[in-house]
Amino acid sequence: MSTVSILSSATAYQRPRWILPTVVFAQFACTSLWFAGNAVLPDLLREVRLAGTSLGAVVSAVQLGFIVGTLVFGLLQLADKVAPARLFLWCAVAGSLTNAALLLPEPTPALVLGLRFATGLCLAGIYPVGMKIAADYYENGLGRALGYLVGALVLGTALPHLLRLLAADLSWKAVVLTTSGLALAGGLLLWLLVPNGPFRRPGARLQLRAAWAVFREGPFRRAALGYFGHMWELYTFWAFVPLLLATHAQLHPESGAFGPGWAFGLIAAGAPACVLGGYLAQRWGSLGTARGALAISGACCLLSPLLLALPRPAFGAVVLVWGMAVVADSPQFSAVVAQRAPATATGTALTLVTCLGFALTIVSLQAFAALQGQVEARYLFLLLVPGPVLGLLATQAARARISSS
Repeated sequence: MSTVSILSSATAYQRPRWILPTVVFAQFACTSLWFAGNAVLPDLLREVRLAGTSLGAVVSAVQLGFIVGTLVFGLLQLADKVAPARLFLWCAVAGSLTNAALLLPEPTPALVLGLRFATGLCLAGIYPVGMKIAADYYENGLGRALGYLVGALVLGTALPHLLRLLAADLSWKAVVLTTSGLALAGGLLLWLLVPNGPFRRPGARLQLRAAWAVFREGPFRRAALGYFGHMWELYTFWAFVPLLLATHAQLHPESGAFGPGWAFGLIAAGAPACVLGGYLAQRWGSLGTARGALAISGACCLLSPLLLALPRPAFGAVVLVWGMAVVADSPQFSAVVAQRAPATATGTALTLVTCLGFALTIVSLQAFAALQGQVEARYLFLLLVPGPVLGLLATQAARARISSS
């Protein structure tokens, strides 16, 4: 997920009560665009016969757009030169339009992938900018606010699956229209109710050479590797939750198929887990909380062939825990990485870590998709194991050195 620096100042500020709820709602509404294409893809491919376009390719297109967008936005310092709420609105409107364009008649595979790439570009001005807006208002307690914001991202990601369930008797086009409308509403609401925050400060000039140099610093490098290990698992798990559920149904035909409500529930369960993690971090520290969640999700990856053999009730309970743990470490790793970034190159270093983390998700997604035809489905999720292992090993040495946020 995106990382943010923690501001420090002695100035007291009484912020309006609606600020955080508004930012959280806007984040939730706009990030519903992230997986909207995935939720409707089976129907879209069937209706317009887009041969050769796969789920992995569609997800990777969004991720690639987000990577390019975060780097370009960082290079141009747009969030510092443009009022963040205005930039958020522009990207929400553009994202709403690129998502709605999936309804164009007779789309080609190139058009679908191009539209999802464009949506990823727009999300680069939504998710990280929402984090910046929170930082502009939360001088203290930013870690807890991050838990709510990442939770909003999780709910927004899961929402298309819920819409498919609620609109089971309607066209898949209803999901596209609803998510586009939500994004537009979220952008407008944030722009109207959230002006520039009192702690907004100009960012430092992006210095790529200085950013690469920070990776020579052991504490920062280990924290970044922990974040990368988390990212290897997260988006591939989210993208292939329907496959996980379908595989269990195939192995246990007597139990019946899992509907879209299950996919929504497994992803959405991460939202309260992120919030809970923010409170646990106050006691165990961000690193300890992140490592605990990563260990749980890593164990689920490793034991996935055995989990798929469980009867439906036990399987449902365990994968629900997996869905919570897989993202609960995200805001805490963000806090740890932000804390270890040097003050002279914080913005640059965090931009690169975010871009590299999302680039890694493309490798994981494509590797998973490529193995689908080569490996029995029950063993596919073992591919996710290296991520948690890397993250745990990398942060083990830093455990006594990285202070909690």
